Parts: sequence; structure tokens; C-alpha cells
Amino acid sequence: MPKIGFKSLLLGAAAIVPIWLQYRSKRKEGGVSSDDATFLREAAAGGRLEVKLGEIAVNRSATEDVKDFARRMQRDHTRTDDELKDLARKKGVQLPTGLMTKQQSMIDRLAKLSGKEFDRQYMKSMIEEHAEDVAKFEQEAKQARDHDVKYFAKNTARVLKEHLKLAQKTGEEMGVNA
Repeated sequence: MPKIGFKSLLLGAAAIVPIWLQYRSKRKEGGVSSDDATFLREAAAGGRLEVKLGEIAVNRSATEDVKDFARRMQRDHTRTDDELKDLARKKGVQLPTGLMTKQQSMIDRLAKLSGKEFDRQYMKSMIEEHAEDVAKFEQEAKQARDHDVKYFAKNTARVLKEHLKLAQKTGEEMGVNA
């Protein structure tokens, strides 16, 4: 049996370490990839934003259609948030408890408005947010490494598409061109 020298051992380790580090970085949290964990955290913050904005809209809107839309956002995103919390707990992913700075800025800006101006700005934000979310969830539905995360993203993308269509229709009634 040939002897393995220190140099050969070092070269072998140098070849294996990058592969091990790449694998380790992709499997950080409870068995899901770091990309999947990031998606879950961002989805949680986004859902929390929708619920909070819905609460504000119910109180500040001048239009019953906007209030109905806001109530649906509260209901649907609360349900999705509950599903997401269960999934994250199952996968060992710690979800954020607060909002991101950008999201808090949106809340602060909209909370200062009321009536028709609130309605226009809220619906404009809902169209933009849902368009971005549909793209993110569809991408995750295709690229997620974890089957459960992929399933969650695919099912939620369908709901978000419905929200986007409803936001566009309601926004059009408010004179929003998005």
C-alpha cells in the first residue's frame, strides 16, 4: 500500500473543502438552503406588511371597494402567515418579528393620508407590491430546493396573482395607472 504524503493529503483536502463549504452554506437552517430560508423570512415580512396596511386601509379609506380589498388582504395574508409560521417552525427557520425599514416607511407614509388620496396611494402600493411578490413567489416555486417550500411558494403565488388582478381592478376604479 503506497504511503500518502503530507502534500497529497493537503491537495486532497484543498479539493474537498470548497465543496464542503458550498454544501454547508446551502444547508444552513434546519435542513433548508440559505436561499429558501431567506425567502421564508422575506415572505413573512411581506405578509405582515399586507396585514398592517389592510388595518390602516379599513380605517382611512373613503371607498367601500378599497375597504373590502383591505379586509381580504388581512384575511388572506393572516392565513398565509399562519401557514408560513408552521412551515418555518417545521424547517427550523427563525422568522423576523418586525418589519423591514422600507416597509415601515411605506406604513408611515400611508398612515398620514386619508380619503381618496389614501385610496389612490394604497392601491398603487398594492399593485406594485403584489407584482413584485408574484415574481418572487413564482421564482421560488421553480428554484426552491426544499419540496415543502416549493409547494408553499407555488400555492401562494396563485393567491397573489388573484390579489394582483383585484388590486389592478380596484386601482383602476381609483384612477391608478400602474
